[in-house]
Amino acid sequence: MNTVGLVAFALVGATKAIREEFDVFGIAVVGLVTAFAGGITRDLLVDRIPLALTSVGEIALGLLGIALAIGLRTALESPDGHPITLLSDAVGLAAFATAGAIVATGAGVSSFGVVAIATINAVGGGAFADILLDRSPFILFDDFYASCAVVGGSVYVLVGSLGGAESTAAAACAAVTVGTRLTAVTYGWRLPTAEMLGLARDEPRDSR
Repeated sequence: MNTVGLVAFALVGATKAIREEFDVFGIAVVGLVTAFAGGITRDLLVDRIPLALTSVGEIALGLLGIALAIGLRTALESPDGHPITLLSDAVGLAAFATAGAIVATGAGVSSFGVVAIATINAVGGGAFADILLDRSPFILFDDFYASCAVVGGSVYVLVGSLGGAESTAAAACAAVTVGTRLTAVTYGWRLPTAEMLGLARDEPRDSR
């Protein structure tokens, strides 16, 4: 799961940097941050040394994803909206949500902690990457994205609580996360805003 997530998210992050016309170093930085920031945060939360700092192979996988993004850019005019990139993003989201849930379970955290760490692992890298791209993290206001990881992590906890094996819980988490994300992209799902719910009031007009 970790391997799949690293390659997929490095590709997605690098693709975003290419769209913003970053240089090669900037592309590499954004790609690696997207791939590793969520996992590093996860590892710090469970009190262990981040895998990114202990394995050269981890960095190599990130660089592979960046190379794939550059290759796609040479072959496609708009790779960030291409089905390959969208599928990679969904697969990476599912892989990291599952990896986060597995690590959290092994650390002995609560059910809420499992879902929280699964979500952080899945979307943390993208949030950090958006900051580097000088924009608000899109998971906070746009698209049905982080919610997919929450649903997947919850399914992992549910299957485990019903006596399912860890492998079964992991498979269910990955399948539900990627399935929910692809469905959300297909049908344009969005979470409601305060304005949509009628909770936000219009700003008072200046009486002058």
